[in-house]
Amino acid sequence: MFNLPVGLRTKVAVLSLFLLCLPWLGYQYVWEMEKYLRHGQEKTLEGTTQALATALHERPKLFDSQASFLTQVQQGRDLYAYPLAGPIQLDGKLSDWAPYRHKSIEYGKNHQIFKADPNTPLTVSFTHMVGKYSGYLYSFFEVTDPNVVYRGKNTLRIDQNDHLTIATLAPDGVFKRYIISTIKDGWISAFELPEDPSLSTPVKPEIQIQGKWKKTKQGYNVELRMPLDMVGSKLGFAIHDVNNLKSRRLDAVVGTSAIDDVDKLGTVLVPSPEIEGIIKGMSHNSSRIWVVDKHGRVLAKSGDIRNGSSVWTRTVTEAPDPSFWGQFKRNVLTPFYYKILTTPPKDFIDSLQDSTVLEGSHIQRALSGKQGSTWRLTPDNKAVILAAASPIWIDDKVMGVVISEETTHGIRTLRNKALEKLFNVILTVMSMGTLALFFFASSISSRIRKLRDEAEQAIDSQGRIRNHIQGSKVRDEIGDLSRSFASIVSRLGLYTHYLENMSSRLSHELRTPVAVVRSSLEHLGLQQLDKDSRKYVDRAQEGVSRLSMILNNMSEATRLEESLSKAEMDIFPLSKVVSGCMQGYQLTYPQQEFAISIPNEPLNMNGVPEYIAQLMDKLIANALEFSLPATAIKVSLEIKHKKAELSISNFGPELPDKMSEQIFESMVSVRAQKAQDKPHLGLGLYIARLITEFHQGSIVAKNISGTSLPTKDSESIKGSELSTVQDPSHCGVTICVSLPLCKE
Repeated sequence: MFNLPVGLRTKVAVLSLFLLCLPWLGYQYVWEMEKYLRHGQEKTLEGTTQALATALHERPKLFDSQASFLTQVQQGRDLYAYPLAGPIQLDGKLSDWAPYRHKSIEYGKNHQIFKADPNTPLTVSFTHMVGKYSGYLYSFFEVTDPNVVYRGKNTLRIDQNDHLTIATLAPDGVFKRYIISTIKDGWISAFELPEDPSLSTPVKPEIQIQGKWKKTKQGYNVELRMPLDMVGSKLGFAIHDVNNLKSRRLDAVVGTSAIDDVDKLGTVLVPSPEIEGIIKGMSHNSSRIWVVDKHGRVLAKSGDIRNGSSVWTRTVTEAPDPSFWGQFKRNVLTPFYYKILTTPPKDFIDSLQDSTVLEGSHIQRALSGKQGSTWRLTPDNKAVILAAASPIWIDDKVMGVVISEETTHGIRTLRNKALEKLFNVILTVMSMGTLALFFFASSISSRIRKLRDEAEQAIDSQGRIRNHIQGSKVRDEIGDLSRSFASIVSRLGLYTHYLENMSSRLSHELRTPVAVVRSSLEHLGLQQLDKDSRKYVDRAQEGVSRLSMILNNMSEATRLEESLSKAEMDIFPLSKVVSGCMQGYQLTYPQQEFAISIPNEPLNMNGVPEYIAQLMDKLIANALEFSLPATAIKVSLEIKHKKAELSISNFGPELPDKMSEQIFESMVSVRAQKAQDKPHLGLGLYIARLITEFHQGSIVAKNISGTSLPTKDSESIKGSELSTVQDPSHCGVTICVSLPLCKE
């Protein structure tokens, strides 16, 4: 697991993600609001149906003509006159009925009324439906009859051929029958029959019944129309089939119901214009109103649920905002929102659009005398439709139901608008809050970074005070911390200054008494002393000498720092300086073997040759002190990465852990704590580091375990190949100094 550094701004940005809870909370609130709006829409719709049902209470005449008092209805026998979109062209081709053909009913063996010979198969059948338009009842018959027999031209009988019989209970309560019999294709001839079913002599022609008879490959088609005021609450149609042209005997009768008795007639339901007039006033809204009888058959319908003009929709209708913010919302935010939200569809599949019979739990509840409502999803899953129903009472009996339907488009639109406004507010708040938190965190982090930089620049790598920290004037925790750091650095600077000057002051103050003691001892040494006294005088002189050397070493670093600040740099050959120094060391330390590897190139660099020689003195002195007997000191100078690298290696003890950098600090020594013939203050490598940094170089020390180091028998000629011996049991230390060379 990695511990990645995380800044304050990142942490604040992560914490600001909790602001994302605001949209979720807002969405939950709007969702709850939508539930209450749905409940309110449900109650409003129930109130609408109850108001309409109240207008239809105790008005039996609205239902008498619709045969709504039947205990049950039978499909095929009890007819329904479907509303037609326009008038039907009476041409016998049936093309105008194409949009309604799915509502037609086939009549065959199950609707057989009469058959002369039960053993012969039935050869006649027909498809039939009735419709209503502008005060007329339209009907078509698509008859399948392999042998069509027309009426004879010179005969007075109109029932000895294929013909259509119509029976109805007229609005005035009189049972009437009509016959359609023709001598050829073309306009039909309609006659009114006697009320007595046993009589077939026509009473008179009926010109109000109009239509067309057209022969087809399967048989013939009949299209007709008759005024609605001729049709009562009961109606029946029957096709009479005659197959033998000579005998003209009636073979079979297939019809919607028996037509010889008024009690055997089926009913016909024609949408009530009176009820439509009552509910027409509701057509201005988005509700669709149905009125059905107790059998669920539609008596009237008004309105269209696809037209969204309800109070919910009008509530959210707004004029377009021409401002920049309005255009930004319309062109940027709204398309983004509606990647999540759903827009109510303008078009959807309405499975009940042309229904003539309605069913549902809400209708059953209304038929039981109580208000009911239900929700349903359209077949294409695009819309949710709410339906409410209220009963219509006549003489304490439920004779019908008022049904009102609405989509939830208005509520969904209202919800979307509410969410849009909510998201706009939340987005603004989140953006401003996040920016405010970001700038606040940036301000805090910048102040902390500034304090960190000041703290790092206040003290250098040697622990000396370079700059002071300016305490902040801001009255907060970071300001208090800044002022505390400023106070600490200030006190530390005073103490460091005292320590830096202590050696020079101490050296200055001690030199006079040391000189007095030295002169006194020298004067005393000139006198005649016994053996014991001479021993104590010599020991005192030795101690004064050591003390004098300590004072010189203490002041050497201070003098060097002062001289470095005033030194003038010049270009000189580094290889010649190092080579000259090594020749002097070979003469000075004849008992010590040196393995030298120096290139012949001059290796020019910009600096002070005398300081480089002093650097060599300190490094060689350190190597001589820690080198084991009978081992050589390796000195090499080479070019690496356009820099001169001077390496001095000795065979001896390794550096302790974590001391490879500290040995270049002032007053740091890793020598064993035992009696030494020379005083050591740990300033040699410190001076070497000062000289290296003055020349913009670097100095490092590292252990070299098991290193092949030259032995005393090695050849010590400049530039020669070094003969070495591998001894893995021994180890040593290498000090590398890297110095920049002059650009050619």
